[in-house]
Amino acid sequence: MRQRFKAWAKDKLVDNPEFVSVEPELMKGKWHYFFGNDNPIHIEVGTGKGQFINGMGNQNPSINYLGMELYDSIIITALDRILEDEKPNVKLIRADAAHLLDYFEPGEIDRVYLNFSDPWPKKKHAKRRLTHESFLKRYETILKKPGEIHFKTDNQGLFEYSLHSMSTYGMFFNDVSLDLHKSNMEDNVMTEYEEKFSEKGYRIYRMEAQFRS
Repeated sequence: MRQRFKAWAKDKLVDNPEFVSVEPELMKGKWHYFFGNDNPIHIEVGTGKGQFINGMGNQNPSINYLGMELYDSIIITALDRILEDEKPNVKLIRADAAHLLDYFEPGEIDRVYLNFSDPWPKKKHAKRRLTHESFLKRYETILKKPGEIHFKTDNQGLFEYSLHSMSTYGMFFNDVSLDLHKSNMEDNVMTEYEEKFSEKGYRIYRMEAQFRS
């Protein structure tokens, strides 16, 4: 969906450096200082408007959550959510997932979340999918071993592609759900898209995939 340009968004992001990093390459290897503690760091790649990481931050105060989003017009809403509560364990990074290795040292992150990523359905765009082999290599590098990816989508094609991509890469699955909201998972935190699609009766797919040590 095309987002309306918000000329003021960039300035607001820059004016709140305690909650959002707009130059993440300067924080490489120093993210614990950004949070002010040594708690585990989980990142959500493509955080959208921030509902998920805010919910996770409320649910798990001893874990640091870092939401990554590329576009000012989207991440500004996530910032507004954080500013409402000023949770110390939820922060943002305005950045492109294609450059993850420029932002994080090897083993600096404890978990990656991929929620309702763009499916890029055309075959010629497969390399843009966030579960393509090239992205899996980046996640494996920045994650502590054995690192985990938690993935949710409403798109069956992307889910099947991701299962195949991760399996071919050598990952294994700790949990796979073909209909999350009919499973027995407790404490599920929904994203904005998850709420929207589930209300329309769409099936939500979820997996927990792990790299081998």
